[in-house]
Amino acid sequence: MYTKIAIIGSSGAIGSSFVKLLARLYPQAEIHTFSRKAVADGPKNFKHHIIDYSDEQTIESASKSAYENMPFDMVIVTTGILHDGADIQPEKSLRDLSADKFRAIFNANTIFPALAAKHFLPLLNKDKRSVFAALSARVGSISDNQLGGWYAYRASKAALNMIIKNAAIEMGRRYKHAIIVGLHPGTVDSNLSKPFRSRVPEGKLFTPDFAVKKLVSVIENLSPQDSGKCFDWDGQEILP
Repeated sequence: MYTKIAIIGSSGAIGSSFVKLLARLYPQAEIHTFSRKAVADGPKNFKHHIIDYSDEQTIESASKSAYENMPFDMVIVTTGILHDGADIQPEKSLRDLSADKFRAIFNANTIFPALAAKHFLPLLNKDKRSVFAALSARVGSISDNQLGGWYAYRASKAALNMIIKNAAIEMGRRYKHAIIVGLHPGTVDSNLSKPFRSRVPEGKLFTPDFAVKKLVSVIENLSPQDSGKCFDWDGQEILP
């Protein structure tokens, strides 16, 4: 049973679906949402916090404001970027690489989730099962890479998976019930996947609500022995 939940990146397609589903599954839970923009007032058990993903001070401040001497049972990080529709697009070859694009991708997909872990992991519940999950991707698997391309995105997710592994080892020494994992939602019908939908096999383009329902099911079946790993939407472990 979760009594306090944090959803970071709550305004995105997947983040907002997590908010809806978890609010329905755990109506008594205190739910804290985090995004760059203010939102209209919600139910009494909702508390929204504004963060700037590029400003660590706002991440720290928001985490402390939300903590209020009551630990989190679940923290979900749903932020990430593959393209921005204009300047940033997945690279097809080495000639497409750009330092500026690498920085932007790593800031969103690796650095921000790492900073979220820095400030939220110590706020997990020590006394019972707790979960920290960040959205990763199957393309971050080095052993699974058969197509190449997408240099910055693949590298940023592989780096995120290493951060998850490191954090799981460190936190496991003091937080015996903590589960720290990466989750791959599949290809979700969102702005992130919009330019690539024509390549998705039939039946493999998921709605945000479907993907989140599957991910919550995956989370419910995890144990502390799974900490540090990355899992697909259907519960399969994604190898490094």
